[in-house]
Amino acid sequence: MGVRERLDRSLLMVFAVAGALSSGCDRPGERALIVTTNDVIAKTSPCGCHTPKGGFARRAAFMDSVRAARNNRNAVLALDAGGFFPVVEDERDAGAFTLAAMARMGVAAAGVGANDLRFGYSYLREHARAAGVPLLAANLERRDTHASAFERWRLFHAGGVAVGAFSLMPESADLGPARDTLVAASPQNAAHAAVDSLRAAGAQVIILLSQLGEPWGDSLVARVPGIDLIVQGGGMVPIRADGRRIGRTVAIEGGTQGWQVGVAEVRPGAGGGSPRLDARTIVLGPEYPMQPAMAASVKAFEDSLNARLRARKAAFAPLAPGGTSGPHYVGMSNCVNCHASEYAQWQSTAHSHAWKTLADQHKESTPSCVPCHVTALGEPGGFQTADDASRFGNVQCEACHGMGSDHKQWVDHGSAVPEATCRGCHTAETSPTFSMAAYRPHVLHDPPPGLQPLPQSPAAKLMRSGQHPHRR
Repeated sequence: MGVRERLDRSLLMVFAVAGALSSGCDRPGERALIVTTNDVIAKTSPCGCHTPKGGFARRAAFMDSVRAARNNRNAVLALDAGGFFPVVEDERDAGAFTLAAMARMGVAAAGVGANDLRFGYSYLREHARAAGVPLLAANLERRDTHASAFERWRLFHAGGVAVGAFSLMPESADLGPARDTLVAASPQNAAHAAVDSLRAAGAQVIILLSQLGEPWGDSLVARVPGIDLIVQGGGMVPIRADGRRIGRTVAIEGGTQGWQVGVAEVRPGAGGGSPRLDARTIVLGPEYPMQPAMAASVKAFEDSLNARLRARKAAFAPLAPGGTSGPHYVGMSNCVNCHASEYAQWQSTAHSHAWKTLADQHKESTPSCVPCHVTALGEPGGFQTADDASRFGNVQCEACHGMGSDHKQWVDHGSAVPEATCRGCHTAETSPTFSMAAYRPHVLHDPPPGLQPLPQSPAAKLMRSGQHPHRR
């Protein structure tokens, strides 16, 4: 199925129930399609989940398809509700790259979340200006003058509809290094002022790009009339496929990490009445293609960032105080001396080449990937930097059985591996089908005869094809 056909099926699914694509009195030129994201936290590549989702290249292709399907680029309005900067200090460069990628995808404006200020007010402002992405923050003010830190709101025209947008963050938000310069004012007061200003400017539809989190966002739109759509950012919320109604407001549940997009269609109301709005969240799974140009740009950036992280050796925790004088990891080379048959069986498992899947994709310094591909990251005697891969790369004996210096406890109390140890990496996101009963036989040193291979996940298929699903 082609990109256009896949998009057409998605949009038909999105709006068929509400009848938004039906013919009738609506004029096609007076429809606006609003595509939203939030809390992307600079996740440039698809997630490393069992079913890889999101990524800039997939989102860029989706935006291209939406615009092509509409035959009118100006009828599609892309907005981001904030939370787009990385949460890891060492990935600062990913913030600037994310803003540039947002501009390439045609994002018309973005809200500001507290994490977006983690590198300072000037850093955010300058890189947003360089990328050409307008930032909105209705209740973020300069502490000395109470002047707006960014634009309080902005009016857009899409598909013949005047769309107003503003952004809010919690009054109690930790502004990080910007806390001495900026202050978050009352969200409710700012919302009233933004709605009044946008209506006076001619807005037919008003969108709140929220960093308030779901409970506060729900409460605010219930107390501030006139908000037509809220994009729920500021924290992970349950993903609901259909837009949720809060009184007269439609809520899009935005999720996190760029795994999905919110899609809302706005049509003028009959007889000049209030516009009608229908919304849905679409998960960008492997069935959606990737835009080649963005994919190449992402790979070049990630390879460069990974190289810089490794050169600085800043992606990993320092060796714990005390070195190896106390309890510590000893490395598999010590285990092999007495457990040769167990070592031979381990070599047949996926655990034995976990490090290679990172190194082959130049992601061996990626903080979000490394912990589950090595043994004892940052622990006494264990993996510290990529230079330790020969001793502690892969999921080795001690990753499951514990520190080698405590070997006597294994002898005295047994070496059974608790499920909690496996669940540290086999999470609901990375291994949604994980169960001890199904997976444990595949790592037993004495596997049962006739054991059938586990079904290959979409993530594993991508790794085998050279398209590693983990980001940086």
